[in-house]
Amino acid sequence: MLVVSRAAATSVDLNSNRDRMTPEKIDLLPTLQSTIARLSEEFNQISSGRKELVSALVAFIQTRKKQGLPVCLNFICTHNSRRSHIAQLWAQAAARYYQIPDVYCFSGGTEATSFNPRAIKAMREAGFSIVPVTDGDNPFYNVRFTESGEGLSVFSKRYDDPFNFRGDFAAVMTCSHADENCPLVPGAIVRIALTYDDPKDFDGTPQEGSKYTERVHEIGRETLYAFSQVR
Repeated sequence: MLVVSRAAATSVDLNSNRDRMTPEKIDLLPTLQSTIARLSEEFNQISSGRKELVSALVAFIQTRKKQGLPVCLNFICTHNSRRSHIAQLWAQAAARYYQIPDVYCFSGGTEATSFNPRAIKAMREAGFSIVPVTDGDNPFYNVRFTESGEGLSVFSKRYDDPFNFRGDFAAVMTCSHADENCPLVPGAIVRIALTYDDPKDFDGTPQEGSKYTERVHEIGRETLYAFSQVR
């Protein structure tokens, strides 16, 4: 059985340059660089209501940064199969893009299933490199978003799995079901409700591909906006 350490999960070097670099200097994978450039021009599509919700995430990141403390984010949905993984990977990429150091992103569910292939396909189309490392019902994946670095180890798990940080983190609830049915997240110092519609509702329909792309872009756009506001 593959054993993946937390160090491996956060092996992308976020501390190589603590001075903020311009986005053009970041070694993102080319397709992802293009996707980010496009989404960054669409911040005006985010409603004022959504920006208000995102502001709680901005405030947490900003406060931790000012205090010189690591920014630990645990993105949580019911099955840890779609939205929570999408948000986790976008947040880690956004931290790299905006050169905000010491950001460590994880995800979990109220139960473990697997990283959904449809979500993986949409994230690959956005420019992420996602390669299976193990087989089975709940495979491990190596996810990269830069030209260098070993990438992140990603798999489905409960939000309180030992692989994740056990305390001093923000619990970011990405689905309303988990937000309503998981009133207490042990170890979380902040709870942020930033929920999204489930693309699973369109599985097996003609709209499946477009809806997964839509959700990947929506989560990416709002996450990039959040990190762009951190000073």
